[in-house]
Amino acid sequence: MFNGHFIKSLICLWFCLCFFQCKNNSSIQDQENLAQIINDSVLSIAKQRFENFCSGCHGQQMHAFVDRKWRHGNGVEDIMSSIKKGYSDSGMPAFGEVFTEDEIKGLAKYIRSGIDRVEKYGFESTIKKVKDTFETEHFNIVLDTVFSGIEVPWHTNWLPNGNMLITDRDGLLYRLDENRNRHVIKGVPTVRKNDQDGLFEIQLHPDFEDNKWVYLSYSDLKIEGNDSLTTTVVSRFVLDNDQLKQKKDILIALPYSKKKVHFGGKMLFDNKNRLYVSFGDRGERDINPQDLYRMPGKIHRVNDDGSIPVDNPFVDQEGVKKSIFSYGHRNPQGLAFNPLTHDLWQHEHGPRGGDEINIIKPKKNYGWPVISYGINYNGTVFTKLLEKEGMEQPIHYWTPSIAPCGMTFVTTGLYKEWNNNLLVGSLRFGYLNRCVIENNKVIKEEVVLKGIGRLRNVAIGPDGYIYINVEKPGYIFRLIPLI
Repeated sequence: MFNGHFIKSLICLWFCLCFFQCKNNSSIQDQENLAQIINDSVLSIAKQRFENFCSGCHGQQMHAFVDRKWRHGNGVEDIMSSIKKGYSDSGMPAFGEVFTEDEIKGLAKYIRSGIDRVEKYGFESTIKKVKDTFETEHFNIVLDTVFSGIEVPWHTNWLPNGNMLITDRDGLLYRLDENRNRHVIKGVPTVRKNDQDGLFEIQLHPDFEDNKWVYLSYSDLKIEGNDSLTTTVVSRFVLDNDQLKQKKDILIALPYSKKKVHFGGKMLFDNKNRLYVSFGDRGERDINPQDLYRMPGKIHRVNDDGSIPVDNPFVDQEGVKKSIFSYGHRNPQGLAFNPLTHDLWQHEHGPRGGDEINIIKPKKNYGWPVISYGINYNGTVFTKLLEKEGMEQPIHYWTPSIAPCGMTFVTTGLYKEWNNNLLVGSLRFGYLNRCVIENNKVIKEEVVLKGIGRLRNVAIGPDGYIYINVEKPGYIFRLIPLI
C-alpha cells in the first residue's frame, strides 16, 4: 500500500518549494524537477508493490512484459482493468478488492513505463547479453553458449551418441549434433501454445539403444462446443532418423480443463523402467489435488507402456486412479532421484510464498491446498494451517517464492565441492540455487549465476558438465568450472 506519511511529506515539500520559488522569483525548473522526483517516488512504491505481489509469475525484472503479445491491451487503462478483474483461467488473480484505484493506477503506470523505458526501470532487454564469468564460493564458472535463438528452450536430454535433444515450448523438437548444428525432428504432436502450456519434456527409455523409444509431455487441446479445453499428455514414440513414429498415449491427465495454468509435465524413469510423471493442479486447487479420482495435482507412476505397476500404492483401491503415486501437489516442476538414498525428490511452486522441496513416498498426501506456507497472489489467506495430521511436511520451503524450476543432484567429479548437492533453477529471481544436503535437510544455500535470466532447466550432460536452460531470450549454457 502507499505510505501515507511518505506521500504527505512529498506534498508538503512541493508546497514549500513552490512558496520558496515565488518568494525568490525563481524559474519553474525546480518545480518540474520536484514533480519528476514525486513521479519517480510513486513509481518506486509501485515497483515495490510489483515485486511483492506480481513478480512470482511475471519475473522480478518483469521479463514477461517485455516484447510480448498483449491479449487484453497494454495501455494504462487496459492494464488497470486486468489488475482489477484478473483472468482466473490464466491464473491471474483479481486485485480490485486489495488495492485502491490510485494504487492500481500507479502499478499500471509502472508497468507501462517499464515497457516504454526499459533501461531506466531496470527491466531486461530481450537482447541483453549476460556476462561470461561468474564467481561461486568454491570456483569461478565460465559460460559456454551451446544453443540460442528461441524463446523458451524448456528441456534437454541426450542421445547415446552425445547429441542433445531440446524441446521448444512452442512445439518444436531439435537435435543438436556434435558440431552444434540444429536439426528439426518431425512428427511432434500439435500442442496448445500459451503462457504456461506447450511442449514440455523429453525422456529416453532406459533401453533406448534397443527400442528407440522417447517420451514427450505436452499440453493437448480439445474443443467441446464453444470451449477450448486442455490437459497434460505423455506420449511414447519411436525415434527414427529425426522422425517421431508410432505414437502411443501413455498418460492423459483427466479431466480436461478450461484453465491455462499448472500443467506439471516432469518425467523421470527409475531403475525398473517405471515412469514417474507430475501433473499440476490446473489452477483448480479446491477440486483436483485431494480428489483421488482426478489426475491433476498428483505424481503418477506407470510402466513404460502405460500399464499400472502391480505394487502401485492405490492399485487395489476402488474409486481411485490407480496410476497415482502421491497427491496433494500444486505444480511440480522438478523431479530427481537422490544418488545417496535413491529416494525421489520433488519441488513444486507455491502461490505467493511456500515453494517446497519434498521427498516423495507412495500414497502420501503432501497437503495442497489444505496446508501451505504461502498465501494468495493478491495477499489474502486461503488457509491458516501449516500442518495437519496425515499430511507431509516439506523438507524445505522458500518464502518469498523463488519459482523453482528444474532440479538435479550433482554426481560428476568436475565440480568436486558440489558433489551430491542439489541444484534448483529460479524463474522469478533468475539464478541457480545450490542446496547443501545433510540428513535429508537443506543446511546451506548459495545463489549462483545471479542475473542469468529465468532459469527453466538444469541437467548433467553425458560429458559430466552442468547444463542450464534460460528463457526469454532462450539460451542453453554449459557451466565450465575454473578450478
